[in-house]
Amino acid sequence: MQNGPAVRRRKLGAELRTLRTGAGLTSGEAARLVGWHQSKVSRIETGASGVKPADLRLLLDAYQVRDGHLREVLLMLAGAEDAGGRHRWWHAYRGVLPPTYRDFISLESQASAMRTLETTVVPGLLQTAEYARAVTRAAVKDLDEERLDTLVEVRLARQDVLRSDPPLVLSAVLDEAVLRREVGGPGVMARQLERLMEAARLPQVRLQVLPFGAGAHVGLTGPFVIFSFPSTSDLDVVVLDQLTSSLYLERKEDLMAYTEAFNTLQFHALSPEDSLDYIAGIGDGA
Repeated sequence: MQNGPAVRRRKLGAELRTLRTGAGLTSGEAARLVGWHQSKVSRIETGASGVKPADLRLLLDAYQVRDGHLREVLLMLAGAEDAGGRHRWWHAYRGVLPPTYRDFISLESQASAMRTLETTVVPGLLQTAEYARAVTRAAVKDLDEERLDTLVEVRLARQDVLRSDPPLVLSAVLDEAVLRREVGGPGVMARQLERLMEAARLPQVRLQVLPFGAGAHVGLTGPFVIFSFPSTSDLDVVVLDQLTSSLYLERKEDLMAYTEAFNTLQFHALSPEDSLDYIAGIGDGA
């Protein structure tokens, strides 16, 4: 388990090592092609140091990487803007957001797909402003109104990934407890359920409810997120959100275990169509 920046450096380095060997180059040959010392290539490939976007472009050109999607993902992992010129907007909130949260947002903005199990609250990408305010106030102690406003602003800004081109593909399994817990009171919760039903009708969102009647399930150990990236599964990562930090799992065994767990949860959950009806029933007081 690593923190977010270390995961991205390691994954970027591992992918560059694969690309280099695929190009039939040793690390020394690669270094000579771009005018570096071999140790710099080695540090990048092991994740010991990061790589600037400009230097990364040199390596990708040397390895004759023509895949535009792959180049974009790797460049974003190195800190570049995306192909659409979207700025890394969360950098403006450095003084407010902890590093682990900033890094989560970074991964979220770069991913092509996100699978999430939620057992306590509505996923951040689907929250209304007033629901987000109530959740944030409860989760973070001693918040003044200005900082609370900023954190809610960030939460809503994150939702732009669902409207980008192409949008993030979101698959969410919600335990019924998420829908029953009256965060912010009955009125706030009623409007949040309406927002969920609106989002569930979007083509890029697959929303399923895991009803209490499903009994014990693999998700009882807690919520998790799986980020997937375009062009390569080697960059996929699992995020476990904790009270004061986030844990990032990158081993293939972990990715396989959580992917299988999510598939099992989807199998036992209601279908997207039945989930819509279920949410509507809860909203009507069922």
